[in-house]
Amino acid sequence: MIFLEALIVIGCIMLGARYSGIALGFAGILGELILVFGFGLKPAGAPINVILIIMAITCLAATLQSAGGLDFMVHTAEKILRKRPQQITFVAPIVCFLSVMFTGTSYVAIAVYPVICEVALDAKIRVERPLSISVIAAQHAISASPVSAATASLIGILAVKGIALAQIMAVLVPAIFIAVLIGAISVCKRGKELENDPEFQRRVKNGELAENNKDISTYKPSKEAKISIAIFAIAIAAIILFGSCTSLLPHWQVGEKVIRLSIPQVIQMIGFGAAMLILMACRVNPEKVIKSSVFGAGMVGVVATFGIAWMADTFFEAHSKEFIGLIGELVREYPILFCLMVWLLAVLLQSQGATTQAIMPIGLSLGLPVTSIIGSAPAVNSIFLVPCSGSMIAGVMFDRSGTTKIGKYLLDHSFIRPGFVTNLSAIAISWLLAELIF
Repeated sequence: MIFLEALIVIGCIMLGARYSGIALGFAGILGELILVFGFGLKPAGAPINVILIIMAITCLAATLQSAGGLDFMVHTAEKILRKRPQQITFVAPIVCFLSVMFTGTSYVAIAVYPVICEVALDAKIRVERPLSISVIAAQHAISASPVSAATASLIGILAVKGIALAQIMAVLVPAIFIAVLIGAISVCKRGKELENDPEFQRRVKNGELAENNKDISTYKPSKEAKISIAIFAIAIAAIILFGSCTSLLPHWQVGEKVIRLSIPQVIQMIGFGAAMLILMACRVNPEKVIKSSVFGAGMVGVVATFGIAWMADTFFEAHSKEFIGLIGELVREYPILFCLMVWLLAVLLQSQGATTQAIMPIGLSLGLPVTSIIGSAPAVNSIFLVPCSGSMIAGVMFDRSGTTKIGKYLLDHSFIRPGFVTNLSAIAISWLLAELIF
């Protein structure tokens, strides 16, 4: 029965991945339905805290976008890129990494991809080089962001061990940032030079590459955009402050115990509260927030995380004793196998947040040290293996030169090399830093 139930879980994950997007959540709920009604499993508690955090940050980012704040951030990133065109293979991924780390959403990076393509073209640099590592950098920045769904899940899971946000970030931020630079080195000489690339030559010959005459000097940020950025920055700083210094949080005496406000609740309150402040200060129409692309993408993430995490939790909770008995001793003896489990599940789920929520609690139940769990956190970014994510597809579409490719054989795409180099480097450095810090 366990084998059949496992096939249902894996089958639903693959079904959702095939259709991608919100279908991932639908498939997870379908699997939950089959496990409960078909096999009689008791449904696990839904990951409400994680869902609310994702909703809060999504609403905050969507309100920022509606006020013009995201456009201001993208414009700033564009100016930085155009100042150093010859170093774009290193500058572009850093810009994408910092943008996503600051906002917790890859939407900002996707908005920068066209800029990367045009700057590379102007500098006669093979577009595949900066673009491929930039997409990978944006994916990995999710794990280094204090306001992402993946980090929210990790904070909630490790809270029982007394691990603070600052401790997690002290490992993941430097580890992933260094890994991104290593990934950039791996592609800085990749492929033929732009003018020698056959596809680029074909497009030039056929007149498919029109000259880009965009003048970025015409953009003038509005007062509302600047105000929204200021409120957003204060909100992020407050989340980092309270997440790092839990002694500052409100607390109540309940009998002999002191109950302190939880970090997930802090993020929810600040996220929604800051969104309302931007709404009022910048006079944003609430309808505009709902119709924004960030809001739509965030709600897709809510459904996907909810469905997959709920199904996985139900399956693992029902068979936790058997599962721990089967692999517990092996994983305890060789913790790196847990990291491999995280890596493989992320490939299937195509979601850092859903993967973190689904499998990290298993590490705790197996008795793994906190160092192994935090060291394995970057493994959730293995989503690059199969090029079905929106960021990868968008990157390929933005590359007018044709040098960035999905590939013909599924695993021969432009993101494989920087993906593996960055991911394996991040895992190795995280394990080392975790051992040194904890």
